[in-house]
Amino acid sequence: MKSVIIVMTAICLVLGCIADQKNAYDRIAASGMLKVGTDATYPPFEFNDEKTGRLIGFDIDLMNAICRELNLEPEYTVVPFSGIIGGLNSGKYDCLISAMTITADRQKTVAFSRPYYKAGQAIAVPLNDSSITGIADLKGKKIGVQLGTTGEMKAKEIEGAQVVSFDNIGAAFIDMENGRVDAVLNDYPTSMRVIAVRGHAKIVGPLLSEEDYGIAVRKGDKELLDSLNSALGRLLEKNFIDSLGNYWIGR
Repeated sequence: MKSVIIVMTAICLVLGCIADQKNAYDRIAASGMLKVGTDATYPPFEFNDEKTGRLIGFDIDLMNAICRELNLEPEYTVVPFSGIIGGLNSGKYDCLISAMTITADRQKTVAFSRPYYKAGQAIAVPLNDSSITGIADLKGKKIGVQLGTTGEMKAKEIEGAQVVSFDNIGAAFIDMENGRVDAVLNDYPTSMRVIAVRGHAKIVGPLLSEEDYGIAVRKGDKELLDSLNSALGRLLEKNFIDSLGNYWIGR
């Protein structure tokens, strides 16, 4: 009898989990609120306006438009990028948008929307540096990256490199300006934005990768994922995402 009770309890727990997963979007629709995680240190995709303190950027405009398509209001939670997937899976928010590259490792723990932006890793060096012109010159160098990013992953593949990880990419550029790292490895659009604002650096060599950004949701939240993909599809058809690229990135 005890065994039967244990089995029935286990079945109820499993069915309860499935029901929760199926009802995730119903809960969101009923509340009218979509909770979104993001890292506000990554211009031009997500960052705080210096004058107003308001959260702005390509990803923020995109998520706001998605929410309009779905008749929802976004509620943003700002978290460090290194812990952003953990926050999603612990239920702090319903989805995340944070210039996140779709990778096989990340797909083991979250589900991604269709890609919405194509980027790639770029090497930034001090403006007066002529010794580094491509990835071969980074061997044995000190490389600044953002913690938890594909830039960090790429830098760790370079022979003899000393990888210095920062909570935000702006700090990596500051350390490069001050001679504490030799180069910064990071997504091209954001590096270009930092250089445009701060100066003191330049991009060298070709892009080191091709990467697709996606919106992440918890595995099992299929209805939410389908809804996000439908909204993204409509925005793509309207050329809205291209217009965001022209406004925030210049393409």
